[in-house]
Amino acid sequence: MTATILVVDDEPDLEALVLQKFRRQIRDGAVAFLFAHDGIEALQSIADHPHVDLVVSDINMPRMDGLSLLARLQEADDKKSTIIVSAYGDMSNIRTAMNRGAFDFLTKPIDFGDLELTIDKTVRHVEMMREARRRQAEAERAHASLSRYFSPQIASRLAAIGDSNGMEVHRRDVAVIFTDIAGFTSLVETAAPEVLGELLNEYVGGMTDVVFAHEGTVAKIIGDAIQILFNAPGDQPDYANRAIACAHDLDEWAQGFRRRWKARGVDFGVTRIGAHAGPALVGNFGGSRFFDYTAYGDTINTAARLEAANKFLGTRICVSATVAEAAGNFKGRPVGDLMLRGRSEPLRAYEPLPASVFEAPTTKQYSEAFAKLEADNAAAMPAFAALVGQHADDALAGFHLRRLLNGGKGVRIQLE
Repeated sequence: MTATILVVDDEPDLEALVLQKFRRQIRDGAVAFLFAHDGIEALQSIADHPHVDLVVSDINMPRMDGLSLLARLQEADDKKSTIIVSAYGDMSNIRTAMNRGAFDFLTKPIDFGDLELTIDKTVRHVEMMREARRRQAEAERAHASLSRYFSPQIASRLAAIGDSNGMEVHRRDVAVIFTDIAGFTSLVETAAPEVLGELLNEYVGGMTDVVFAHEGTVAKIIGDAIQILFNAPGDQPDYANRAIACAHDLDEWAQGFRRRWKARGVDFGVTRIGAHAGPALVGNFGGSRFFDYTAYGDTINTAARLEAANKFLGTRICVSATVAEAAGNFKGRPVGDLMLRGRSEPLRAYEPLPASVFEAPTTKQYSEAFAKLEADNAAAMPAFAALVGQHADDALAGFHLRRLLNGGKGVRIQLE
């Protein structure tokens, strides 16, 4: 790096002396000099050459003295490190200059050995400060990028330690949530653009806030669909519990959002949620040009298919036994053994329930009916019929009753 130094002094012979004394450094490209004869000329020179690294300025000059110049330099966004030069007997002005932000000072007559050492020290300081600003800018850019995916706490931590830490593709156990909105395509085709923009921005923002409250990672947002990870990028030993709790809160927030927009005359679809846990490939899949932190693998695909299963089951949340069993004190009711597309073995699924619903008599009644279904007992049909008769809004009980009425049996469920 060539350090550009602006020398501000009204002595006519100083320019020739400086160029003579620093000729080797100038020849080697270590330094380059600009010259001005007073503060006004110096400010113009800086405006014309904003890459100036430091200023060496006399105090006593016509039109604008060195102290006034120093004050102007300190007011600028890009503060220039300044070395003040004055007569030894003018120490009061030198003290004033140091108090106003001068980096160092020299006394006249100038000792060019001292000048060289002082310039070298100041240049090192400038380089250090420039590197610190560069790192700060990189951290701010990293934080802005990471904030799209991670909660503020995690984003700050990752930005501080470098976004490559934990971002490389690797295999790890995760819990995955997928969410999607029923009938969103139709809404896109019928809603006014300004309404759709406000609607989707509020929805995605609110759902993301819920995820971040549980310190989850937003791996993908594609239109109305959101993919969420737990236990990535950092370790979260309770990741299954976080996923179940997050699913409940996402459902509650989405239901409230739907009611608010229905009151405004917009029929917003139900948000369907699926969750699963297992190994996945996780990391930055964006190459060298883009940052795309996401996950791939059968665990991810299964969570997406559990989300889609809600459409057939009539439920809003459907989770695998894997994540339910890993979560402590899981509260929910069994859905059945789902034959999901792409899987050769059935997967036991559950519908998580809020504590108040789980403790209600209806849940016990459902469990008894499901036990009969699991035992392939003929009494399963009247048990579900009685449940639906008492609670017509129980979509999952209604699903099982329709299966039984159409000749289905057992708890193995083939989904299209």
